[in-house]
Amino acid sequence: MKTILHKADTRGHANHGWLNSYHTFSFANYQDAERMNFGALRVLNDDTVTEGRGFGTHPHKNMEIISIPLMGDLKHQDNMGNSTVIKEGDIQVMSAGTGVMHSEHNKNLDKAVQFLQIWIIPNTENVNPRYDQISTSELHKPNKLYQILSPNKEDAGVWIYQDVWFNLGDFTNDTTTTYTINKKGNGIYAFVLEGDIEIENQQLNKRDGFGLWETDSITINASKNSKILLMEVPMFF
Repeated sequence: MKTILHKADTRGHANHGWLNSYHTFSFANYQDAERMNFGALRVLNDDTVTEGRGFGTHPHKNMEIISIPLMGDLKHQDNMGNSTVIKEGDIQVMSAGTGVMHSEHNKNLDKAVQFLQIWIIPNTENVNPRYDQISTSELHKPNKLYQILSPNKEDAGVWIYQDVWFNLGDFTNDTTTTYTINKKGNGIYAFVLEGDIEIENQQLNKRDGFGLWETDSITINASKNSKILLMEVPMFF
């Protein structure tokens, strides 16, 4: 098993006033040759947007883009005709494919919105752009991992053009669980959303990232009131 640890305080940081963003991997003005990606996981941004502000209309191409709100309400609009709001408990995906234009704004004028912006390198380029969002409330299993994303349309959660599986774990008890790789050769990138978690004897705290590969499974020890996002992705260098 090989591992890589990214402590929360080593992330790139950009504070634009209306946007406070932490970058696990190289993004915009934060560039680190040692932190370009973890396999197919290219971007993991932890974004907070102030009241009523947001990202103006901008393009994407040949990228799978996932948004996971952690607090507040995020309004999305795109040139595919979608005008929606996503909130805590939702997950949104967009296959940019041949090209898409979209904007994202904090819907509320009285509180910030916080969300994860995740980019996955696709296994198929130049697809027709697509959009989807769901509530994960029916998938939620307390004190267990539950799948929210996969490459399979018929599976639980949303799907994308890549052999990637996302699982959330929301733990209110001290819990030990095992995660088994879905596709041989994939790696796992764990991101702690809340609390304290131990994976393969590595202690992790809020907003720490931990990558593991060349393994078939991992053991997770979660403390009370902790939450984790597991991203299983193809590995390439």
